[in-house]
Amino acid sequence: MKVVVLVGGVGGARFLLGVKAALGLPAIGDESDSTHEISAVVNIADDLWLHGMRVCPDLDTCMYTLGGGIDEERGWGRVDESWSVKDELAAYGAEPTWFGLGDRDLATHLIRSRMLRAGYGLTDVTDALCDRWRPGVRLLPVSDDRVETHVAIEDPDSGESRAVHFQEWWIRYGAKPTAHAIVPVGADEAEPTPAVRAALDDADLILLAPSNPVVSIGTITAVPGFTDALRSAAAPVVGISPIVGDRPVRGMADACLSAIGVETTAEAVGRHYGARSDGGLLDGWLVHSEDSAEVPGVDVRSVPLLMSDVDATADMARAAFDIAGVEVPR
Repeated sequence: MKVVVLVGGVGGARFLLGVKAALGLPAIGDESDSTHEISAVVNIADDLWLHGMRVCPDLDTCMYTLGGGIDEERGWGRVDESWSVKDELAAYGAEPTWFGLGDRDLATHLIRSRMLRAGYGLTDVTDALCDRWRPGVRLLPVSDDRVETHVAIEDPDSGESRAVHFQEWWIRYGAKPTAHAIVPVGADEAEPTPAVRAALDDADLILLAPSNPVVSIGTITAVPGFTDALRSAAAPVVGISPIVGDRPVRGMADACLSAIGVETTAEAVGRHYGARSDGGLLDGWLVHSEDSAEVPGVDVRSVPLLMSDVDATADMARAAFDIAGVEVPR
């Protein structure tokens, strides 16, 4: 079985644990000789340059989660982290102070930045970093080109309209200022990597993780060549709703959906993605057992969608296999 999963952030990383378990692989690490292959196409539009380093939050969250190094309480960053460098930067008055990098986490960013400056692409850099963590999933940035999400807001201090990086809106301001527009800058000029195209071409099943529909899945599919390859792939495409009971399971996806005029319901998100038979993305759509949805041209089923533990998440993945009509070889 070759499975491709579109992911972003904490929810996407945790969903990957369940996909691995559903295929009989160890959820943490890579200790199996199974012939199953999982490729995760990861959002890169949250990435930013910070203190001279390239920080890739979604790639690192997936890498640390699957490799056993994540701080599970926070859901991001390294376990047993310390913050001496952050404190020293604050003492110097170095901005931004609202985005903290832990001491252990810094090593990842330093190595990535050094390799990027040496001319390596982000895909090769990510492969090199994963040599240490051995996540059991190939983590594929959707593109080696630079894409960054920016948000148009009214500055809470000055009241003036300005565009800020997504991370500033999300972390510094807690997504409180109304987003008038959310734009993945550079996406329209970016190209999916050959590795991403090959993964889609070879896939037996393609899944959309229950990640943010706008700034995770949406920024992946904003890359034109990726969307074309997804729509023409032979494998069925099944999405898992990140909305349960008209609320996002995690984070502030409702603020992002409001910015693009989409209601915070499983049905509205499914219709936003649309049917692949009608130029959209989906063949199947899983919604939570207490929700219902009608998405024209898409097979919709209700199953439990709360990722309370790895076993529950594996059941979600199995439900996706089932709706796609894909039998997992043993």
